[in-house]
Amino acid sequence: MKAVDTLREDQRRGNAVGHVEIGHLTYVLPDGRPLLDDVSFRIGEGVKAALVGPNGAGKTTLMRLVAGDLQPVEGTVAHSGGLGVMRQFIGSIRDGRTVHDLLLSVAPVRVREAAARLDAAELVMMERDDEKAQMRYAQAITDYTDAGGYDIEVLWDTCTMAALGVPYDRCKYREVNTLSGGEQKRLVLEALLRGPDQTLLLDEPDNYLDVPGKLWLEQALRETPKTVLLVSHDRQLLANAADRIVTVESGNIWVHGGGFATYAEARKERNERLDELRRRWDEEHAKLKRLVVMLKNKATYNDSMASAYHAAQTRLRRFEEAGPPELAPKDQLISMRLRGGRTGKRAVICENLELTGLMKPFDLEVWYGERVAVLGSNGSGKSHFLRLIAGDAVRHTGVGRLGARVVPGHFAQTHSRPELLKRTPCEIVMSEHAKLKNEAMKALDRYELAGGVAEQRFETLSGGQQARLQILLLELSGATLLLLDEPTDNLDLASAEALQAGLNAFDGTVLAVTHDRWFAADFDRFLVFGSDGRVYEAPEPVWDETRVVRPR
Repeated sequence: MKAVDTLREDQRRGNAVGHVEIGHLTYVLPDGRPLLDDVSFRIGEGVKAALVGPNGAGKTTLMRLVAGDLQPVEGTVAHSGGLGVMRQFIGSIRDGRTVHDLLLSVAPVRVREAAARLDAAELVMMERDDEKAQMRYAQAITDYTDAGGYDIEVLWDTCTMAALGVPYDRCKYREVNTLSGGEQKRLVLEALLRGPDQTLLLDEPDNYLDVPGKLWLEQALRETPKTVLLVSHDRQLLANAADRIVTVESGNIWVHGGGFATYAEARKERNERLDELRRRWDEEHAKLKRLVVMLKNKATYNDSMASAYHAAQTRLRRFEEAGPPELAPKDQLISMRLRGGRTGKRAVICENLELTGLMKPFDLEVWYGERVAVLGSNGSGKSHFLRLIAGDAVRHTGVGRLGARVVPGHFAQTHSRPELLKRTPCEIVMSEHAKLKNEAMKALDRYELAGGVAEQRFETLSGGQQARLQILLLELSGATLLLLDEPTDNLDLASAEALQAGLNAFDGTVLAVTHDRWFAADFDRFLVFGSDGRVYEAPEPVWDETRVVRPR
């Protein structure tokens, strides 16, 4: 455990404090639309700052700019102490990638580069075992050792035990896509929070975590000495873990120095102040224009007024060149019209159903019109259960079937929709639902996906925009049973509230896997996938089901 102890001692001593600083940064999207305009802010050493704002405002883009994945048109990005990055969709990776590959992807750069050279040398050794290949392989091993590769594997053993319950050597070749979304997130978070990098960028770190996992994350963020910039839409996590709120909206950035508890009031006061400054500017602008017109009229018949007229023109020109104050951002207006339709009395029937290796057999009847929240620990089979009901091939015994006239619509947890890639929202709505372009644009506009967003490819949309598009597709599909797997994870507050209103008006049945405490409060029934494999109903939400490690 020497390597782990050394890493922790470095963190305690503050040998490499971290910070992030953005200076006069401007970024323009590939299609020419400005996204961020001359923004500046600094996150000091040890600060836990949350990046918030509407979906598509540029939060993930800003994180990618700090990470170096993108380059700004103008401005500077600086950070110190090493940079650890958790990207928004860590599960969106190529088939066959292993736990080792995932952990290596969030290791320090020096370790990643040495590992790549070692892999290349091993391939050469497999093709030819001559002296030159042996020397190259020996040097690659030395480089990997010097970079701390073998030391960090000791750390990874601690991470896999904490996240998966098994030693690193037993799971390093396991494919990542066999882990649940929550297991993937917890594993990466363990590696970053325990690792040597002192500045962390965490994009939606709480997505797919169950509530015990979120509580663990909140505590870990409070206790770590690292500097953290994170994106999250979980209001409870923001309130418990963030001491700065960095807001991205309308191309600008502003920082609230307090926590989330005072953020809403601070934003309201700021917008009122911006509205007042804009009103005063408009009044002064109108006053100057009236003065110029008046002096111009007088100068036509009184030469002595010419100098005053030209002075007023100069004053107006300089006033306009200075420009108006920042406009207060508009509130989002999202309208979801989930319709549904009448079905048989029983919408879902499960008889002695068991998903192989995940749960004990259980019976369930869901009646038309009910709202059922599916709760429980990560890895307990909740997402597999929804996929089975949606009609996917999931190994099981017993019966899981739909009632009469039930049309399922499935919202995927990881937004894994390969059929939507390289297509724009407008093209998707037009082709999949036989809509004319003007009809498609009207529907997209209700979800704030019109304008330039409608012409972006699906994979370039923000996580929240992808989520809203999937919900729109459910609306247009005529589904009478909504199977929603963590639908609020990537939605900003306004979008989540719109989804809640849409579900309240939906004439159909809803089954939703969720770890969102606020979202679950509106449901009628609570189906809990217990940590012991038992599936049971509870009168109130149950959030304390912790994962029981099973042999793998």
